[in-house]
Order: sequence, then C-alpha cells, then structure tokens
Amino acid sequence: MLYLRFMNRAVVSLILAVLCVSCAPPPPSRMEFVLGTLCSVNLFERGTAAEYDAVFARFREIQGIMAFTGAEDTDLDLINLNAGLRPAAVPGELLDVLEQARRYAELSGGAFDPTIGPLVRLWGIGGESPRIPGAAEIEKALDLVDWRDLVIDRAAGTAFLRRRGQSLDLGAIAKGYAADQAAVILGRDRPAIIDLGGNILALGERQGRENWRIGVQDPLEDRGNYLGVLGVKNKSVVTSGNYERYFEEGGLRYHHILSTDDGYPVRNGLLSVTIVADRSIDADALSTVCFALGPEEGLALVEALPNTEAVFVREDRVVILSSGAPFTLTGEGYSLMPTSSSSNTR
Repeated sequence: MLYLRFMNRAVVSLILAVLCVSCAPPPPSRMEFVLGTLCSVNLFERGTAAEYDAVFARFREIQGIMAFTGAEDTDLDLINLNAGLRPAAVPGELLDVLEQARRYAELSGGAFDPTIGPLVRLWGIGGESPRIPGAAEIEKALDLVDWRDLVIDRAAGTAFLRRRGQSLDLGAIAKGYAADQAAVILGRDRPAIIDLGGNILALGERQGRENWRIGVQDPLEDRGNYLGVLGVKNKSVVTSGNYERYFEEGGLRYHHILSTDDGYPVRNGLLSVTIVADRSIDADALSTVCFALGPEEGLALVEALPNTEAVFVREDRVVILSSGAPFTLTGEGYSLMPTSSSSNTR
C-alpha cells in the first residue's frame, strides 16, 4: 500500500552555501522519502544533480497520481471517492498502470487484485493501528474486492469502480512503474541502481561488464542478512515476503499480503518470493502474485512467462528456483530443491 506523507522542511537560502554546492562534484547517489518508502538512486560517478532532480521529481509526480490518501489529493483518490457514482477522468499513465494491474488480476485468477483497498484499510497493516478485524467485517470488505468491477474507458480517459465502497490500492505495482520511469529518464544502458524500498532495478552492467550482485534477504534474519545472491544485468529484482510489513498478536504474525479468498494474510508455507524480470512493473506485480498463489502455482506461472525468473523461500528453509534463475545460495540452514529438467521448456 502506498502512503502519502508530507514532511515540513525549513528552506534556508544562504548565498555562500549555494556557491559552495555549485562548485562541488555531484553526489554518487541520492536518497529521499517518497512513494511511501525510502528511495535511493545511485548513478555512481557519472550522475549529475540535474539527473537526480529529474528522477525524484518524477517519483513525486507519480506519488501525486497513484497514492491513496483517503482525501482528494491524488487521481487514485478521485476514482475511489467516485466509486459507484461516476467515472473519474484521470491521466493516461494511471490508466496504463490500472490496465497492467487488471492483466495480472486476470492472469492470477484474482489472487492479485487492485480493488483490494477495503481489506487493506480494514487490517491497517503498515499503519499506526493495525488490528485483527472481526469475521463479519472481513466478509463485508471481501465482498467489495473484485477486479472485474474496474471499468477503464480509454476513449473517454476515465476509470470507474462499479460499487459504492470499493477502492483501489496500487501498492503492489506502482513502485515498479516508478522504477521503470526512472529508467526512461536515465536510459537503460548506463550503470545505475534504483532502489525503491527494496524494489531494485539494476541498469546496465558493473564496471568490467560484470553482473550486478543483488542480495536476497533472509526472511528469518535482520535486514542486510542475505540467504543468496542474484547476478543480473538490466533486470529488476523485487521481493515480497511476510517479514516486510506485519504485526504480531497471540504469538501469530499477521503480514500485509492479504488473500482474496478468505480476507486474511496469505498462509501457504512461503516466507518470500523474489522475481527477476526485464520490467520492474512486472517484477513488482509478480512477486505479490506468486506469493499469493503459492510455490506450485506460482512457479508454473513464472515458467510460462518469457524472461522471468523466481526464487521461492519456504517456511521449512527450502529454496525453490525457476529453471533459469541466476541465483547462488549462500545462507546457512537453507537447502535448494532440485530443479526439474522438464521445466526447462520455455
């Protein structure tokens, strides 16, 4: 889920400081809180201040279109507030993302659903007051979740939710779209790492024409502890897991990936799913799709898609790889499930 937060900043303008900054070399990277998370862009020694400015300005623009605020601050809000009443005129790029979200909803049989907003807000996971809702509340919210109620009219430039109380949440796809937009600005052939809260887009290649080495988080350890490494060039790497946003009650963990079948956090034996794909929007959506589907259905879907790989991590510490996953296991206590040769048929 995307949360739009505003931070007050005191702007102090000093002529001497401006002169000093203008003489300094551009920083190798920049980090800002935007899109509901801490985002960083690293252009190494080749980046310019103007390029960083353009990328983060684009992130803020996308936030202003696709974040949910509960008010009337964004174009997504406009669709939600007019649910069951009238179509809302919105920018074409929001329609693009909604069409992609609807595509993945259909591809997953509804396991991925952009209309999951009522459930997300009912649980409040990632917010200030998460809670376990009552069964009747969950049933009522779940009844409003149906991607087929999203009507997109390209000719009119509008989007519409058919029933009052329905709402869209693009938290499982919007950051991927934003990373791809950064690549449009920067170009895909230059060395760059775009990290939007763990959604990684590794552009170009490392010095010496080497692969980028992207660590896959160990779901059972603190941040920065990796169970393995992916070697990639010009690829996006996105992970969804039960350790990202959650709360605990009664000795149980309630995480943010909610089932469209029963309205509760998905429980299927998975700790995390990492997707490698050409486009970050695809990797972002598919990481949630495959976590919701589970290891068997998720792996079958990945194997049917071109230029797409996956790393599934089960609760029993077994790691399952798609047939072409460029993954090296490094973490202790984990084991690799042998890859079936029959899956090498894409």
